[in-house]
Amino acid sequence: DHLHVSEPPLAVAFGILLGPYALDLITPDRWALNDVRVQEITRVIVGIQCFAVGIELPKHYFWRHWKSVLYFLGPVMFCSWAITSLFAYLIFKTCVPTALIIGACLSPTDPVLAASVLAKSRFSKRVPKRLKHLLAAESACNDGVSFPFLYLGIMVLKFSSAGEIIGQWFLITILWQCTFGLALGLIIGNCANKLLRFSDGRNYISRPSFVVFYLLLAILCVGVGSILGSDDFLVAFGAGVGFAHDGWFSKKTHSAPFPTILDMVLNSSMFVFFGTIIPFKDFIPRDVTPNYGIWQLCLFVILVLLFRRIPIVIAMHRFIPDIRTLREALFCGHFGPMGVGALFLAMEARAELETGTGIPHKKPGKGTFPLTGKEEAVFLVWPVICATVLGSTMVHGLSTLGISVYGHFLTPKEERAPLLGQQTDGLDA
Repeated sequence: DHLHVSEPPLAVAFGILLGPYALDLITPDRWALNDVRVQEITRVIVGIQCFAVGIELPKHYFWRHWKSVLYFLGPVMFCSWAITSLFAYLIFKTCVPTALIIGACLSPTDPVLAASVLAKSRFSKRVPKRLKHLLAAESACNDGVSFPFLYLGIMVLKFSSAGEIIGQWFLITILWQCTFGLALGLIIGNCANKLLRFSDGRNYISRPSFVVFYLLLAILCVGVGSILGSDDFLVAFGAGVGFAHDGWFSKKTHSAPFPTILDMVLNSSMFVFFGTIIPFKDFIPRDVTPNYGIWQLCLFVILVLLFRRIPIVIAMHRFIPDIRTLREALFCGHFGPMGVGALFLAMEARAELETGTGIPHKKPGKGTFPLTGKEEAVFLVWPVICATVLGSTMVHGLSTLGISVYGHFLTPKEERAPLLGQQTDGLDA
């Protein structure tokens, strides 16, 4: 914390060290932690984080800042998807639907990685609150908003007629998964708020039970969304916003450290787990994926980190009310980490293409070259996403240290803090 280094890069490095490619102490394959378990673990972690962001935002935040959030969920996210898909298509020589699926998995900002830097770290004190709230709101919304982008590529691979593709995409993805999911979350959150206030007003519930209610309500939302086949993350986020819309719950739990502790434990554990499941052996070319290898992966990750968000945010920053300077636009454009949400979306894509039931096979099957469009997506999506998440975790997690070092030595010597971690000037200072 004093060095302005977030936990995820350290947790991933620790997971790699303990995993099957180093000390071989943690071996998920031997513990039956297959891809089905990975899908559910990431679903719960991201759902809880989306719910947490909905609660931690100031009351009535979206009424006052809807325009800034809308720019990030609209033009910025669309361009991120299009640019990433283009890189995947050109570098890996995939078919268009596979490239669209890869782009959709990597278009949202990860709420888990974002929370590790923006929540209550020492570095977060240097970021203006309006930027912290904007990036947090975007990270919680766009994991759910990414479903239409993801399912567009999936529908093209699953159905042959344009009418069926458009019908399934609009009716199932847009209306049922996204619109209904968000509405359901808002209803659950408002009802839970009234129920908790009623119980608290009659002393039916103790103060420690508030944080238990917080955790169980988040898990309930993920479960309800999953059972109904709607967008789990929009249900969880909508519930968080509805639950905390009046600021009452935040005041009641302001001094409770449990949510922060819960975030740190869950997030650190998840990234240690991710470090143990990174498929390094799949990063090398195989007969079924001849246009994919280490050099292509490195080039793809570098281009995505440089061009996925930064150019579009800088180009549009004059239209986004909460971004006031070019330096703030550069920070917001850079700070779009890809993490646990991308892992879940990759598994969701595989599940839809492999079984059509939302549950993937334990491991991808064996294909023969040339691959069909579905087989190509199944083989490529997971290793590409894992490699990009690894790169993003390291770059975004350690970039706070780079920003601190740069700001420290840019400051005149007589005004400089004696230690790097004590630098508290804002980003524009």
